[in-house]
Amino acid sequence: MRAPEPFSTTENSTNPTPPPGRRVAELIDQIKRSAEKLEADQTSTGDLKILSRALRELRYAFKVFTPYRRIRKVTIFGSARTPPDKPAYAQAVEFGKAMAEHDWLVVTGAASGIMEAGHVGAGRDHSMGVNIMLPFEQESNPVIAGDPKLVHMKYFFTRKLIFVKECHALCLLPGGFGTLDEGLEVLTLLQTGKRDPVPVVFLDAPGGTFWPRFHEFVRETLLSEKMISPEDLMLYKITDSVEEAVEEILRFYRVYHSMRYVKNTLVLRLQSKPSKQHMQRIREEFEDILLEGGFELREAYPDEKDEPDLADLPRLAFRFNRRSYGRLRQLIDFLNCEVSP
Repeated sequence: MRAPEPFSTTENSTNPTPPPGRRVAELIDQIKRSAEKLEADQTSTGDLKILSRALRELRYAFKVFTPYRRIRKVTIFGSARTPPDKPAYAQAVEFGKAMAEHDWLVVTGAASGIMEAGHVGAGRDHSMGVNIMLPFEQESNPVIAGDPKLVHMKYFFTRKLIFVKECHALCLLPGGFGTLDEGLEVLTLLQTGKRDPVPVVFLDAPGGTFWPRFHEFVRETLLSEKMISPEDLMLYKITDSVEEAVEEILRFYRVYHSMRYVKNTLVLRLQSKPSKQHMQRIREEFEDILLEGGFELREAYPDEKDEPDLADLPRLAFRFNRRSYGRLRQLIDFLNCEVSP
């Protein structure tokens, strides 16, 4: 089973995709032209420092992560202040170990607490880190310190981009403002389609109430006040079981592989082709997410020739309304349920 794409692009064009070399040159030229306009714009020194540092941080992070793009990765969030004697720490160790046993890489903020626990479980070979430089809580944990798979960043926004862009799943354990910020941003990206679907698990300590209370607030306040839709609750799973958390992540990629848009058509790449009976149920139960037309099983589009390693995967193609992302997650779950564990 091939690893899914880390972050399939949602950019689309009605024009044919340029050859890779030409496209790269065009994009680099765009960056250069934008940089040249900064002087004419009389951009302040402070703004230039932000742009310069952000570009350098992202360039280096992309360089570090590129060799691992075809390996599945799970990002773990949680408090840096959780001591090793707490149940949540032990839970993160167990989760990291289980994911590493499935040959996943474990990405964390590389500091102490839950971040360290995830790396302790995964071990150095299966760990990657994206550390933030702070006047406190900034030291890398001993598992990942000095490893070439560790990136140091100054800005939270570049760090969060890498956390989300480079992962195939996310697991959040109890944490403070930072953990809640990261979790809610991920849900926002999923809800609005700014991030391709990935499994998100809120993992509590055994018998813990941290995430159930969060879910209660979401359900009884956000949902009851119609600030979110019922299907948005499908974007995450709450559990206090490591086994359930791991199964939630692995099941997501049982049939579903990845997605991309080809012009105005959403294309789901699949590990196996749905049966005729399954397709009939898809047409009956998910018609509401269509902008027009229907669901089509097909081979790769010519526009996908830039991904030759995925060419033989079957496709489910349809005109998605680009609004019902909770329902899109339900469709993915429905595709995955046809295959036994």
